[in-house]
Amino acid sequence: MLGTRREFLRSFLAAAASLPFAGTALASGVLPPRKWMRTSASTQSHSRPASADDSALLDELERASFEFFWREADPYTGMVRDRAPAMGGGTSQMSSIAATGFALTALCIGCERKYRPAPLIVARVRHTLRFLAHQVPHVHGFFYHWVDLHSGKRVAFSEVSPIDMAILLCGVLTCREYFRSKEVSRDASLIYERVDWPWASNGGDTFALDWTPERGFSPLRWDSYCESMMLYLLAIGSPAHPIAPRCWRAFRRPWMDYRDYHYISSAAPLFVHQFSHAWFDFRGKHDEYADYFGNSVLAVQAHRQFCLELKSRFPGYSETAWGGPPAQGPLDGTIVPAAAAGSLPFLFDESVAVLRNLRERFGKRVWKRYGFVDAFNPLTGWIAGDVLGIDVGISMLMAENARTQLVWRIFMRNPEVRAAMEKCGFHDLNTPPTLYSMRSASSLTPAE
Repeated sequence: MLGTRREFLRSFLAAAASLPFAGTALASGVLPPRKWMRTSASTQSHSRPASADDSALLDELERASFEFFWREADPYTGMVRDRAPAMGGGTSQMSSIAATGFALTALCIGCERKYRPAPLIVARVRHTLRFLAHQVPHVHGFFYHWVDLHSGKRVAFSEVSPIDMAILLCGVLTCREYFRSKEVSRDASLIYERVDWPWASNGGDTFALDWTPERGFSPLRWDSYCESMMLYLLAIGSPAHPIAPRCWRAFRRPWMDYRDYHYISSAAPLFVHQFSHAWFDFRGKHDEYADYFGNSVLAVQAHRQFCLELKSRFPGYSETAWGGPPAQGPLDGTIVPAAAAGSLPFLFDESVAVLRNLRERFGKRVWKRYGFVDAFNPLTGWIAGDVLGIDVGISMLMAENARTQLVWRIFMRNPEVRAAMEKCGFHDLNTPPTLYSMRSASSLTPAE
Protein backbone atom coordinates (compact mmCIF):
# COMPACT_ATOMS: atom_id res chain seq x y z
CA MET A 1 0.00 0.00 0.00
CA LEU A 2 3.07 2.26 0.09
CA GLY A 3 2.55 3.83 -3.31
CA THR A 4 -1.21 3.89 -3.69
CA ARG A 5 -1.79 7.64 -3.46
CA ARG A 6 1.44 8.30 -5.37
CA GLU A 7 0.43 5.87 -8.12
CA PHE A 8 -2.93 7.60 -8.39
CA LEU A 9 -1.18 10.95 -8.79
CA ARG A 10 1.13 9.53 -11.42
CA SER A 11 -1.72 8.13 -13.49
CA PHE A 12 -3.79 11.29 -13.02
CA LEU A 13 -1.00 13.61 -14.15
CA ALA A 14 0.09 11.35 -16.99
CA ALA A 15 -3.38 10.97 -18.43
CA ALA A 16 -4.41 14.59 -17.88
CA ALA A 17 -7.93 13.19 -17.72
CA SER A 18 -10.89 15.52 -17.54
CA LEU A 19 -13.79 13.42 -16.30
CA PRO A 20 -14.54 13.01 -12.58
CA PHE A 21 -15.19 9.43 -11.57
CA ALA A 22 -16.57 7.53 -14.55
CA GLY A 23 -17.02 9.76 -17.52
CA THR A 24 -20.32 11.51 -16.89
CA ALA A 25 -18.99 15.06 -16.83
CA LEU A 26 -17.76 17.15 -19.74
CA ALA A 27 -14.62 19.24 -19.64
CA SER A 28 -15.19 22.58 -21.32
CA GLY A 29 -11.63 23.84 -21.48
CA VAL A 30 -8.10 23.41 -20.24
CA LEU A 31 -6.99 27.05 -20.14
CA PRO A 32 -8.33 29.63 -17.73
CA PRO A 33 -10.98 31.94 -19.22
CA ARG A 34 -9.86 35.41 -20.24
CA LYS A 35 -12.69 36.92 -18.25
CA TRP A 36 -13.07 36.11 -14.59
CA MET A 37 -16.55 34.94 -13.63
CA ARG A 38 -17.87 34.50 -10.13
CA THR A 39 -19.05 30.98 -9.50
CA SER A 40 -22.71 30.51 -8.70
CA ALA A 41 -21.87 29.14 -5.27
CA SER A 42 -21.98 31.65 -2.44
CA THR A 43 -19.06 31.56 -0.03
CA GLN A 44 -21.30 32.60 2.83
CA SER A 45 -24.56 30.66 2.63
CA HIS A 46 -23.65 26.99 2.86
CA SER A 47 -23.00 26.72 6.58
CA ARG A 48 -25.02 27.36 9.69
CA PRO A 49 -24.12 27.34 13.37
CA ALA A 50 -23.73 23.75 14.52
CA SER A 51 -26.46 22.40 16.76
CA ALA A 52 -25.60 20.94 20.14
CA ASP A 53 -25.85 17.44 18.67
CA ASP A 54 -23.65 18.38 15.71
CA SER A 55 -21.07 19.96 17.99
CA ALA A 56 -20.99 16.86 20.18
CA LEU A 57 -20.48 14.63 17.15
CA LEU A 58 -17.72 16.81 15.72
CA ASP A 59 -15.99 17.06 19.07
CA GLU A 60 -16.08 13.28 19.31
CA LEU A 61 -14.58 13.12 15.82
CA GLU A 62 -11.83 15.60 16.66
CA ARG A 63 -10.96 13.92 19.95
CA ALA A 64 -10.65 10.55 18.23
CA SER A 65 -8.54 12.08 15.46
CA PHE A 66 -6.26 13.69 18.01
CA GLU A 67 -5.69 10.30 19.61
CA PHE A 68 -4.33 9.00 16.29
CA PHE A 69 -1.79 11.79 16.05
CA TRP A 70 -0.82 11.48 19.71
CA ARG A 71 -0.56 7.71 19.96
CA GLU A 72 0.77 6.88 16.49
CA ALA A 73 3.77 9.18 16.80
CA ASP A 74 7.22 8.63 18.19
CA PRO A 75 7.09 10.74 21.39
CA TYR A 76 10.74 11.74 21.00
CA THR A 77 10.91 12.59 17.28
CA GLY A 78 7.26 13.56 16.79
CA MET A 79 7.13 11.76 13.44
CA VAL A 80 3.75 10.14 12.75
CA ARG A 81 2.91 6.83 11.13
CA ASP A 82 1.47 7.05 7.66
CA ARG A 83 -1.29 4.65 8.70
CA ALA A 84 -2.29 2.50 11.63
CA PRO A 85 -4.95 -0.07 12.52
CA ALA A 86 -8.30 1.58 13.14
CA MET A 87 -8.35 0.00 16.60
CA GLY A 88 -4.93 1.47 17.41
CA GLY A 89 -1.64 -0.12 18.27
CA GLY A 90 0.30 0.58 15.09
CA THR A 91 3.69 -1.12 14.74
CA SER A 92 4.86 0.16 11.35
CA GLN A 93 8.12 2.10 11.40
CA MET A 94 7.18 4.13 8.32
CA SER A 95 6.32 7.77 8.89
CA SER A 96 4.83 10.17 6.36
CA ILE A 97 5.84 13.83 6.38
CA ALA A 98 2.30 14.66 5.19
CA ALA A 99 0.75 12.87 8.19
CA THR A 100 3.25 14.70 10.40
CA GLY A 101 2.13 18.04 8.92
CA PHE A 102 -1.46 17.25 9.80
CA ALA A 103 -0.29 16.12 13.25
CA LEU A 104 1.44 19.42 13.99
CA THR A 105 -1.80 21.25 13.19
CA ALA A 106 -3.77 18.74 15.25
CA LEU A 107 -1.54 19.55 18.22
CA CYS A 108 -2.58 23.20 17.96
CA ILE A 109 -6.24 22.18 17.95
CA GLY A 110 -5.67 19.76 20.82
CA CYS A 111 -3.98 22.45 22.88
CA GLU A 112 -6.84 24.86 22.23
CA ARG A 113 -9.43 22.23 23.20
CA LYS A 114 -7.37 20.85 26.10
CA TYR A 115 -7.25 17.28 24.77
CA ARG A 116 -3.96 16.96 26.66
CA PRO A 117 -2.23 19.25 29.19
CA ALA A 118 -0.65 22.18 27.39
CA PRO A 119 2.92 21.49 28.64
CA LEU A 120 2.81 17.99 27.15
CA ILE A 121 1.62 19.30 23.79
CA VAL A 122 4.18 22.10 23.72
CA ALA A 123 6.92 19.59 24.46
CA ARG A 124 5.77 17.35 21.60
CA VAL A 125 5.77 20.31 19.20
CA ARG A 126 9.25 21.40 20.30
CA HIS A 127 10.63 17.87 19.92
CA THR A 128 9.10 17.48 16.46
CA LEU A 129 10.35 20.79 15.08
CA ARG A 130 13.80 20.33 16.61
CA PHE A 131 14.06 16.87 15.04
CA LEU A 132 12.93 18.14 11.62
CA ALA A 133 15.19 21.16 11.75
CA HIS A 134 18.39 19.47 12.90
CA GLN A 135 18.30 15.70 12.42
CA VAL A 136 16.16 14.57 9.49
CA PRO A 137 18.19 14.30 6.25
CA HIS A 138 17.06 16.64 3.51
CA VAL A 139 17.77 17.40 -0.14
CA HIS A 140 17.85 21.12 -0.92
CA GLY A 141 15.65 21.56 2.15
CA PHE A 142 13.11 18.92 1.07
CA PHE A 143 12.50 15.85 3.20
CA TYR A 144 11.77 12.44 1.75
CA HIS A 145 8.09 11.58 1.70
CA TRP A 146 8.50 8.36 3.71
CA VAL A 147 10.99 8.29 6.56
CA ASP A 148 11.77 6.05 9.50
CA LEU A 149 9.63 6.90 12.50
CA HIS A 150 12.60 6.96 14.87
CA SER A 151 15.62 8.02 12.82
CA GLY A 152 14.02 10.21 10.14
CA LYS A 153 16.07 8.44 7.47
CA ARG A 154 14.68 7.65 4.03
CA VAL A 155 12.54 4.51 3.79
CA ALA A 156 13.27 2.18 0.87
CA PHE A 157 13.10 4.08 -2.44
CA SER A 158 10.97 6.94 -1.18
CA GLU A 159 10.83 10.09 -3.26
CA VAL A 160 11.27 13.74 -2.46
CA SER A 161 7.72 14.99 -2.88
CA PRO A 162 7.06 18.74 -3.15
CA ILE A 163 3.35 18.40 -2.34
CA ASP A 164 3.95 16.34 0.79
CA MET A 165 6.61 18.81 1.87
CA ALA A 166 4.02 21.56 1.44
CA ILE A 167 1.59 19.73 3.73
CA LEU A 168 4.31 19.36 6.35
CA LEU A 169 5.19 23.05 6.08
CA CYS A 170 1.57 24.07 6.59
CA GLY A 171 1.69 22.27 9.92
CA VAL A 172 5.09 23.76 10.77
CA LEU A 173 3.90 27.30 10.07
CA THR A 174 0.65 26.76 11.97
CA CYS A 175 2.70 25.82 15.05
CA ARG A 176 4.97 28.83 14.59
CA GLU A 177 1.98 31.16 14.78
CA TYR A 178 0.06 29.33 17.49
CA PHE A 179 2.83 28.72 20.05
CA ARG A 180 5.09 31.69 19.24
CA SER A 181 7.94 30.64 21.50
CA LYS A 182 11.48 31.56 20.55
CA GLU A 183 12.55 27.94 19.99
CA VAL A 184 9.46 27.00 17.98
CA SER A 185 9.75 30.11 15.82
CA ARG A 186 13.46 29.53 15.21
CA ASP A 187 13.13 25.90 14.15
CA ALA A 188 9.95 26.43 12.12
CA SER A 189 11.52 29.32 10.21
CA LEU A 190 14.67 27.29 9.54
CA ILE A 191 12.64 24.38 8.12
CA TYR A 192 10.67 26.68 5.82
CA GLU A 193 13.39 29.07 4.74
CA ARG A 194 15.97 26.48 3.70
CA VAL A 195 13.64 24.85 1.13
CA ASP A 196 15.09 25.52 -2.32
CA TRP A 197 11.87 25.82 -4.30
CA PRO A 198 13.46 26.69 -7.69
CA TRP A 199 15.44 23.44 -7.53
CA ALA A 200 12.18 21.42 -7.41
CA SER A 201 10.87 23.18 -10.51
CA ASN A 202 13.78 21.71 -12.48
CA GLY A 203 14.06 24.65 -14.84
CA GLY A 204 10.33 25.13 -15.45
CA ASP A 205 7.48 27.26 -14.14
CA THR A 206 5.73 24.26 -12.59
CA PHE A 207 7.03 21.73 -10.09
CA ALA A 208 8.21 18.23 -10.97
CA LEU A 209 6.03 15.54 -9.42
CA ASP A 210 8.96 14.16 -7.42
CA TRP A 211 12.68 13.38 -7.35
CA THR A 212 14.79 10.40 -6.33
CA PRO A 213 18.57 9.99 -6.34
CA GLU A 214 18.17 6.89 -8.49
CA ARG A 215 16.22 8.43 -11.39
CA GLY A 216 16.29 12.18 -10.83
CA PHE A 217 13.22 14.30 -11.52
CA SER A 218 9.98 12.76 -12.69
CA PRO A 219 8.88 13.85 -16.20
CA LEU A 220 5.41 14.45 -14.75
CA ARG A 221 4.64 17.81 -13.24
CA TRP A 222 2.23 19.55 -10.91
CA ASP A 223 0.82 21.44 -13.87
CA SER A 224 -2.95 21.04 -13.45
CA TYR A 225 -5.35 22.26 -10.76
CA CYS A 226 -5.44 20.07 -7.66
CA GLU A 227 -4.36 20.29 -4.02
CA SER A 228 -1.10 21.89 -5.19
CA MET A 229 -2.36 25.45 -4.65
CA MET A 230 -0.71 25.33 -1.23
CA LEU A 231 2.56 24.24 -2.83
CA TYR A 232 2.73 27.21 -5.20
CA LEU A 233 1.67 29.74 -2.59
CA LEU A 234 4.25 28.55 -0.04
CA ALA A 235 6.95 28.66 -2.70
CA ILE A 236 6.00 32.13 -3.94
CA GLY A 237 5.91 33.41 -0.35
CA SER A 238 9.29 31.98 0.61
CA PRO A 239 11.51 34.68 2.12
CA ALA A 240 14.73 32.91 1.09
CA HIS A 241 14.24 30.84 -2.08
CA PRO A 242 11.01 31.94 -3.79
CA ILE A 243 9.71 31.12 -7.23
CA ALA A 244 8.30 33.86 -9.43
CA PRO A 245 4.61 34.84 -9.08
CA ARG A 246 4.15 33.96 -12.77
CA CYS A 247 4.30 30.29 -11.70
CA TRP A 248 0.84 30.70 -10.16
CA ARG A 249 -0.45 31.22 -13.69
CA ALA A 250 1.51 28.34 -15.20
CA PHE A 251 -0.66 25.40 -14.12
CA ARG A 252 -3.79 24.52 -16.07
CA ARG A 253 -7.25 25.03 -14.63
CA PRO A 254 -9.60 22.67 -16.52
CA TRP A 255 -13.26 23.66 -16.47
CA MET A 256 -15.77 20.92 -15.77
CA ASP A 257 -19.48 20.73 -16.44
CA TYR A 258 -21.60 18.23 -14.54
CA ARG A 259 -25.36 18.74 -14.67
CA ASP A 260 -25.83 22.36 -13.57
CA TYR A 261 -22.39 22.67 -12.02
CA HIS A 262 -19.59 24.56 -13.80
CA TYR A 263 -16.32 24.54 -11.90
CA ILE A 264 -12.56 24.02 -12.11
CA SER A 265 -11.62 20.41 -11.58
CA SER A 266 -9.69 17.41 -12.84
CA ALA A 267 -10.30 13.68 -12.80
CA ALA A 268 -9.49 13.24 -9.14
CA PRO A 269 -11.14 12.41 -5.80
CA LEU A 270 -12.65 15.11 -3.66
CA PHE A 271 -9.53 15.66 -1.55
CA VAL A 272 -7.98 17.82 -4.29
CA HIS A 273 -10.66 20.41 -3.47
CA GLN A 274 -10.04 20.16 0.28
CA PHE A 275 -6.38 19.93 1.25
CA SER A 276 -5.21 23.48 0.44
CA HIS A 277 -8.36 24.85 2.08
CA ALA A 278 -7.49 23.16 5.38
CA TRP A 279 -4.95 25.95 5.98
CA PHE A 280 -5.38 28.67 3.37
CA ASP A 281 -8.53 30.72 3.90
CA PHE A 282 -9.84 31.42 0.40
CA ARG A 283 -13.26 32.57 1.61
CA GLY A 284 -14.38 35.83 0.08
CA LYS A 285 -11.34 36.04 -2.20
CA HIS A 286 -10.58 35.50 -5.85
CA ASP A 287 -7.74 35.81 -8.29
CA GLU A 288 -8.20 36.41 -12.01
CA TYR A 289 -9.46 32.86 -12.49
CA ALA A 290 -11.84 31.88 -9.73
CA ASP A 291 -13.32 32.12 -6.28
CA TYR A 292 -11.65 28.90 -5.11
CA PHE A 293 -13.78 28.47 -2.01
CA GLY A 294 -16.93 28.78 -4.09
CA ASN A 295 -15.35 26.42 -6.60
CA SER A 296 -14.92 23.78 -3.89
CA VAL A 297 -18.55 24.26 -2.83
CA LEU A 298 -19.58 23.46 -6.40
CA ALA A 299 -17.21 20.48 -6.56
CA VAL A 300 -18.73 19.00 -3.40
CA GLN A 301 -22.25 19.59 -4.70
CA ALA A 302 -21.37 17.90 -7.99
CA HIS A 303 -19.72 14.99 -6.16
CA ARG A 304 -22.77 14.51 -3.96
CA GLN A 305 -25.11 14.63 -6.95
CA PHE A 306 -22.95 12.12 -8.79
CA CYS A 307 -23.19 9.66 -5.89
CA LEU A 308 -26.96 10.12 -5.66
CA GLU A 309 -27.34 9.34 -9.35
CA LEU A 310 -25.50 6.06 -8.77
CA LYS A 311 -28.12 4.82 -6.27
CA SER A 312 -29.62 2.44 -8.83
CA ARG A 313 -26.23 0.72 -9.20
CA PHE A 314 -25.06 1.14 -5.60
CA PRO A 315 -28.07 1.44 -3.28
CA GLY A 316 -25.79 2.16 -0.35
CA TYR A 317 -25.51 5.74 -1.59
CA SER A 318 -28.12 8.20 -0.38
CA GLU A 319 -28.53 11.81 0.69
CA THR A 320 -26.97 10.85 4.02
CA ALA A 321 -24.43 8.33 2.70
CA TRP A 322 -22.14 9.66 -0.02
CA GLY A 323 -18.44 10.22 -0.49
CA GLY A 324 -16.43 8.04 -2.82
CA PRO A 325 -14.81 6.36 -4.59
CA PRO A 326 -11.50 6.25 -2.73
CA ALA A 327 -8.33 7.32 -4.49
CA GLN A 328 -7.06 3.78 -3.99
CA GLY A 329 -9.95 1.77 -5.36
CA PRO A 330 -12.63 1.27 -8.01
CA LEU A 331 -16.09 2.76 -8.30
CA ASP A 332 -18.06 0.08 -6.45
CA GLY A 333 -20.26 1.82 -3.88
CA THR A 334 -17.50 2.29 -1.31
CA ILE A 335 -17.99 5.21 1.09
CA VAL A 336 -15.07 7.30 2.35
CA PRO A 337 -16.15 9.21 5.49
CA ALA A 338 -13.30 11.72 5.08
CA ALA A 339 -14.93 12.94 1.86
CA ALA A 340 -17.88 14.31 3.84
CA ALA A 341 -15.81 15.33 6.88
CA GLY A 342 -13.38 17.25 4.68
CA SER A 343 -16.33 19.03 3.06
CA LEU A 344 -17.82 20.41 6.29
CA PRO A 345 -16.80 24.06 5.66
CA PHE A 346 -18.20 23.92 2.11
CA LEU A 347 -21.51 22.15 2.62
CA PHE A 348 -22.08 21.83 6.33
CA ASP A 349 -25.65 20.56 6.60
CA GLU A 350 -25.27 17.88 3.94
CA SER A 351 -21.83 16.79 5.20
CA VAL A 352 -22.67 16.57 8.89
CA ALA A 353 -25.82 14.63 8.00
CA VAL A 354 -23.61 11.98 6.41
CA LEU A 355 -21.36 11.74 9.47
CA ARG A 356 -24.33 11.57 11.83
CA ASN A 357 -26.00 8.85 9.73
CA LEU A 358 -22.84 6.74 9.46
CA ARG A 359 -22.20 7.03 13.19
CA GLU A 360 -25.77 6.10 14.15
CA ARG A 361 -26.55 3.53 11.47
CA PHE A 362 -23.32 1.55 11.33
CA GLY A 363 -22.02 2.22 14.83
CA LYS A 364 -18.98 0.27 15.95
CA ARG A 365 -18.60 -1.38 12.58
CA VAL A 366 -17.29 1.87 11.10
CA TRP A 367 -16.35 3.82 14.24
CA LYS A 368 -13.19 2.68 15.99
CA ARG A 369 -10.60 4.11 18.35
CA TYR A 370 -9.52 6.83 15.90
CA GLY A 371 -13.00 7.71 14.66
CA PHE A 372 -14.38 6.60 11.33
CA VAL A 373 -12.66 3.84 9.41
CA ASP A 374 -10.92 5.00 6.26
CA ALA A 375 -13.46 3.43 3.90
CA PHE A 376 -16.16 0.77 3.86
CA ASN A 377 -18.64 -0.78 1.46
CA PRO A 378 -22.18 -1.16 2.85
CA LEU A 379 -23.09 -3.53 0.00
CA THR A 380 -20.29 -6.06 0.38
CA GLY A 381 -19.51 -5.60 4.07
CA TRP A 382 -15.86 -4.74 3.39
CA ILE A 383 -14.29 -2.42 5.97
CA ALA A 384 -10.79 -0.99 5.76
CA GLY A 385 -8.58 -2.20 8.55
CA ASP A 386 -6.26 0.81 8.64
CA VAL A 387 -6.83 4.54 8.89
CA LEU A 388 -4.61 6.95 6.95
CA GLY A 389 -3.05 9.92 8.68
CA ILE A 390 -3.95 12.30 5.87
CA ASP A 391 -7.62 11.25 5.97
CA VAL A 392 -7.79 11.52 9.75
CA GLY A 393 -6.08 14.88 9.41
CA ILE A 394 -8.33 16.46 6.81
CA SER A 395 -11.36 15.31 8.81
CA MET A 396 -10.10 16.92 12.02
CA LEU A 397 -8.90 20.18 10.49
CA MET A 398 -12.01 20.80 8.44
CA ALA A 399 -14.27 19.96 11.37
CA GLU A 400 -12.44 22.59 13.42
CA ASN A 401 -12.57 25.15 10.63
CA ALA A 402 -16.30 24.58 10.26
CA ARG A 403 -16.79 25.08 14.00
CA THR A 404 -14.41 27.91 14.90
CA GLN A 405 -12.19 28.71 11.89
CA LEU A 406 -9.24 28.15 14.25
CA VAL A 407 -6.78 26.73 11.72
CA TRP A 408 -7.59 29.44 9.18
CA ARG A 409 -7.19 32.18 11.80
CA ILE A 410 -3.83 30.87 12.98
CA PHE A 411 -2.28 29.97 9.65
CA MET A 412 -3.31 33.15 7.88
CA ARG A 413 -1.34 35.19 10.43
CA ASN A 414 1.85 34.08 8.68
CA PRO A 415 3.17 37.12 6.80
CA GLU A 416 4.63 34.94 4.03
CA VAL A 417 1.19 33.48 3.34
CA ARG A 418 -0.51 36.85 3.07
CA ALA A 419 2.31 38.18 0.88
CA ALA A 420 2.07 35.20 -1.48
CA MET A 421 -1.66 35.64 -2.00
CA GLU A 422 -1.14 39.33 -2.69
CA LYS A 423 1.59 38.54 -5.23
CA CYS A 424 -0.76 36.09 -6.95
CA GLY A 425 -3.41 38.79 -7.38
CA PHE A 426 -5.98 37.75 -4.80
CA HIS A 427 -8.63 40.35 -4.04
CA ASP A 428 -11.80 40.55 -2.01
CA LEU A 429 -14.83 39.35 -3.93
CA ASN A 430 -16.22 42.88 -4.11
CA THR A 431 -13.01 44.12 -5.77
CA PRO A 432 -12.63 43.80 -9.55
CA PRO A 433 -9.77 41.42 -10.37
CA THR A 434 -6.78 42.24 -12.52
CA LEU A 435 -7.05 40.27 -15.76
CA TYR A 436 -3.95 38.88 -17.43
CA SER A 437 -3.26 37.76 -20.97
CA MET A 438 -3.37 34.00 -21.49
CA ARG A 439 -1.24 34.10 -24.62
CA SER A 440 1.64 32.86 -22.49
CA ALA A 441 1.56 31.10 -19.15
CA SER A 442 4.33 33.37 -17.93
CA SER A 443 2.79 36.59 -19.17
CA LEU A 444 2.27 39.29 -16.60
CA THR A 445 0.88 41.81 -19.08
CA PRO A 446 -2.55 43.11 -18.03
CA ALA A 447 -5.22 42.14 -20.54
CA GLU A 448 -6.64 44.95 -22.61
